Amino acid sequence: MAQPATGPAEGPCSAPPESSVHPVDEKLPAARLLPAALQHIAAMYAGVVTPPLIIGQAVGLDTAGMTRLIAASLLIAGLATLLQTLGAGGFAGNRLPFVNAASSAGIAPMLAIAETSAPGHQLPQIYGAVLVAGAFCLAVGPFFGRLLRFFPPLVTGVVITLIGVTLMPVPVAWAQGGDTDAADFGAMRYLALAAFTLAVILVIQRFGRGFVKQVALLMGMFAGTLAAIPFGLADFSALESAPLAALPTPFAFGHPEFQPAAVLSLCIVMLVLMTESSAGMLALGEICERPADGRTITRGLRTDGVATLLGPVFGGFPTSAFAQNVGVVSLTKVRSRYVVAAAGCALLVLGAFPVLGAVVSLVPMPVLGGAGIVLFGSIAVSGIRTLSEAGLDDSSNIILVAVALGAGIIPLAAPAFYAGFPSWAQTVLGSGISAGALVAVLLNLFFHHLGTHSRTAVALKSS
Repeated sequence: MAQPATGPAEGPCSAPPESSVHPVDEKLPAARLLPAALQHIAAMYAGVVTPPLIIGQAVGLDTAGMTRLIAASLLIAGLATLLQTLGAGGFAGNRLPFVNAASSAGIAPMLAIAETSAPGHQLPQIYGAVLVAGAFCLAVGPFFGRLLRFFPPLVTGVVITLIGVTLMPVPVAWAQGGDTDAADFGAMRYLALAAFTLAVILVIQRFGRGFVKQVALLMGMFAGTLAAIPFGLADFSALESAPLAALPTPFAFGHPEFQPAAVLSLCIVMLVLMTESSAGMLALGEICERPADGRTITRGLRTDGVATLLGPVFGGFPTSAFAQNVGVVSLTKVRSRYVVAAAGCALLVLGAFPVLGAVVSLVPMPVLGGAGIVLFGSIAVSGIRTLSEAGLDDSSNIILVAVALGAGIIPLAAPAFYAGFPSWAQTVLGSGISAGALVAVLLNLFFHHLGTHSRTAVALKSS
């Protein structure tokens, strides 16, 4: 007969005895905590800086503006992650090893807002919509559990797939040099650099092991940047102008402006992000053997809302869970929330030192293009994986997915399709993610909710 344990568990993978600290609450020694936190930073860093890089490029920010935008994104991610892992009483924080940061899901709608806004009003209108989306999340969060039935894997799978698909033109343009108006746009040297970056990532993924494999994206970007230097494709001027240390200035990009269609678009995205966060908390609760109940999810969603509401003040974007970090917890079996809290502290440091954000802006556009194909492609794959669990053997579900994906791809295949529509409709329908999400939700109501009670009653009566 096995002897009862008399000491603490041997590691975070071990099931703790009843009297010991749960692995989620375990405080690891620095020798184990710091490398584990670094893995989380490596897994999420490219994703955190992607929204400011794309939006900053789209609205024409200069190097200094890009640096401030990246620093703000890192700062908000650090604050949100600390609030999530450490908690704030019973109000916010799920107290799980859960990473929060700016989500790529909002990129396409924000690009649509930027395209329909007058010069100088692009970021203010984006931030006005983000501000309302944050307030919307705080208001809806406590009741969101009741709405989850309208966002089954069938709907969220469509939306996540569309996020990856509709964003794919962005890295393709980066691979060609980034500036569509430049005379050398699409030059072979740009394409070669993007292909080299992609090849490095693939080789590391194939032959790398452990931590090296996890940071394949960053190592590919680093190798691509080094390769760009001899050809004069790496610009180091950002390092010269970036301040060593400075906190983001409130409303540095203008005070929020509120445009109804833009607000509606991002509130729809916020519903998707809340669904994604809820799914992430449920999955992480199972991985950590601390199931996420309704209160845990509500506190976690409030964190999303607080971070999203705070974002426009400093230059942040809609905040949600980072699925790749859930994968890190599952892969490494290190379940301590203090590890992720340490990662949150590191993000704060990165955000407080803009020169570190400037290092990211050194990465040439073609290098970002090669890495972006992997990054956005993996988002689409996540959506496909979700759809594979959504019961596609049912003909109604197949039709739902087909029509919703078609609606989401229309703006990509025919950008001028909605040119004759009112501006508010262009903002909503011009984003493949918003259009696809609307169609998926409505068709899910039509096929799986509308009249189901009456049909059930008729069936029971006839039997």
